[in-house]
Order: sequence, then structure tokens, then C-alpha cells
Amino acid sequence: MTRPDTAPVRPGEELPLAALRRALRGRVAGDVDALQVEQFPGGFSNLTYLLRLGETEYVLRRAPLGPVAPGAHDMVREAGLLSRIHPVLPVAPRPVLVVEDEAVLGRPFYLMERRRGVVVRAALPHEYAARSGAPAQLSAALIDTLADLHAVDIDAAGLRALGKPEGFNARQVAGWAGRWRRAREALQGGSDLPDALPDEMVMAWLQVHTPPESAHTLVHNDFKLDNLMFDPQDPGRVTALLDWEMTTVGDPLVDLGLTLTYWTLPELPGGAPNRVGASAPGFLGRDELVARYEARRARHVTSSLSWYEVLGHFKLAVIVLQIFARYDAGQTQDPRFAPLAAQAAWLIAEAERRINGASFLPRG
Repeated sequence: MTRPDTAPVRPGEELPLAALRRALRGRVAGDVDALQVEQFPGGFSNLTYLLRLGETEYVLRRAPLGPVAPGAHDMVREAGLLSRIHPVLPVAPRPVLVVEDEAVLGRPFYLMERRRGVVVRAALPHEYAARSGAPAQLSAALIDTLADLHAVDIDAAGLRALGKPEGFNARQVAGWAGRWRRAREALQGGSDLPDALPDEMVMAWLQVHTPPESAHTLVHNDFKLDNLMFDPQDPGRVTALLDWEMTTVGDPLVDLGLTLTYWTLPELPGGAPNRVGASAPGFLGRDELVARYEARRARHVTSSLSWYEVLGHFKLAVIVLQIFARYDAGQTQDPRFAPLAAQAAWLIAEAERRINGASFLPRG
């Protein structure tokens, strides 16, 4: 019986069960011969599966199908990060096993402990529908978790070597600009994006106005509401923070800028109307979210956020265009990816509007 947060594996993304059983036998607890696999359907990038070995469950993560950029979707690195972050930030799941042999699944993969909770995506889930204060509690838990992530003492925890924080912001601009250009060049038809798209203007503005790093902390690099799991009985308690693939050490306001990008979107990647976040009833607005972050971090950030929010829109545009490029090339058939080129174009245009100081304009 399929559980509510999982689904049957999508066609074309099945796992070779015999090879997987051989790789797991004697290395993890549970009945390997009873292995059953389902898929977590919400992600757009790395493939995430539920493995049930009798009464024992694990979560398996591997890179997406098709070619990936060098250094991207590195599951071995992600597992290593979690092994070091979990002891100092318990919302990070504990890794259980890393398998680097590509002969098993075609890519390295790892298993982590199974965390349970509610994932909030495009609308308030039924678990919280009768709780009048649930939206505010979810909002507060989201931003408090981000502030707590940024409060981890990277030196005491031995985490500073995860990245090179000096010059982080400049490298962010250069790196994401290069990814954007490569993804745009990879499009098969060449007409999926408007000719007059102001992408070069946005990249030039980000480069010219790059600020020095505001601080050096852990940076999750994809912090958003649906990368959190919440207690079904308590929407104010986070049970897990997921998707640590891009985590590094750098400027914490890069995380905040991307979080605010997701928080203010009129629709989510894939086209679902966004019924959570700044414009939804009961949720904290954009300024309220920032104020709570400032209070928990005991620092003022509002005067410097514009650049980080433009970068957040640009980064998300790159992410969705990269996914669309794989779909366009036939490397994945997931129909959720079809509208992503249009969404990338909207995000670029919204970044330009923010640069020009225009008020928010809904897509369409």
C-alpha cells in the first residue's frame, strides 16, 4: 500500500532491485530480500526514494537522469556534509550508507535515516487545515530554522573548510551566470526563451553591485518551505531539513534572498498556484519574515537585501532552466518540467523589475 508522502516509481526512473539488494546486503539493518521501493514525488532535481526492508525504512538519494554539470548533484559530498552537520544541527538527517560504485545504479548514491513529517508545498495540507494559527506557526518555524542554521559555529564544528567564504558572493554571480549561459545554449529548439529576455542585463547588474559578504556561516543554498518536514501535530516544530547537496560556507543573506524569492512567488516551479507564503492568508508577509530573522539573529539586514533577492530570482531561473534543458533534450519525460522555460523567463523579468524598483507584477 502506497503511503501518503510517497508514490509508485515514475516510469523510466526505476531502480535495478537485484543490484541494489547485492549492494545493501550485510551493510544495513533490515530484510534486504523484502526490499520494496517507492518514490518521493515532489522533487525536481535529485531522485529520492523510500526503501522499505521489512520493518526498516531508509531514504535513498541519487543524481537525476541524464548528463549533469561537473561537481553538481554530488551525493557522496552531500552524505559527507550530513555526517558533519547532523551532530550540531539535529534537523539534518543522519546518513547511513554511501555507495560510490556506479555499477549499482549508474551513479553514486547514499542512504539516510527516514524522517517523518508533513511537507508543505503549494497549499496548506489537511493536517493543519483546522488549525487557525498553523500558517503563522509554519512561517515562524521556517525562518527560525534558517536563523538557527546560520547560527552554527562553523569553527567549533570544524565546518569552515566546507567552502571558501572570502569572495563567495562574486563567485556566486560568476558561477550561476555560467550555468545560465550553458543551459540556454543547450536548448534544442532555441526558441523556448524570448529573444528580448534581459538576462545579460541582470547578470551585469549583479556583477557590478556585488556586496562584500555580510558574514561567514553555513549556507544551505536551497532553503525553502518544501525542503522542511513538520510535525503533523505541531506545525511549529520542524522534524527535518532536507536537500543539502549545495551546502557550503558563505554569506547567509544568499540563503535569505532565495528563501524570500520562493516565499513571494505567485506559482511554484511546475505551475502550481502558490497558496502558501507571503500572499496567503495567515502566513507571515515578506517584511514580517525578515523582521523575525533579524530578531533571532540579532542583526539588521533589511538595508542590504535587494541584491540578494535579485540573486535569488536569478538562481531559481537557472535551476529551472537547467531542469527544462534536460527535459528538452529527452533525458527525462517528467511532464512537470514542460512549463519551466516560461517560468525561467518570468523569473529573469521579475529580477529586472526589482532592479528597476518596480512594484511586484504577477505573471501572465
